[in-house]
Amino acid sequence: MKYLNLSQLSEKLGNRSRSSIYRDIEYGRLPQPIHIGGRIYWPESQIDDWLLKLSNDIIAG
Repeated sequence: MKYLNLSQLSEKLGNRSRSSIYRDIEYGRLPQPIHIGGRIYWPESQIDDWLLKLSNDIIAG
């Protein structure tokens, strides 16, 4: 399983700002990060699933 740090997550999401990412987490629009050794990471598979669901929701209208 691959994990993304905040910089990698930002890049994957089209260079979203740190504050936008944290706001999305706060409002439940992004999965909660996991803490490993004092750092935060997101399982890439969870982000990919979230992006797929988002694109399907947009297509379904």
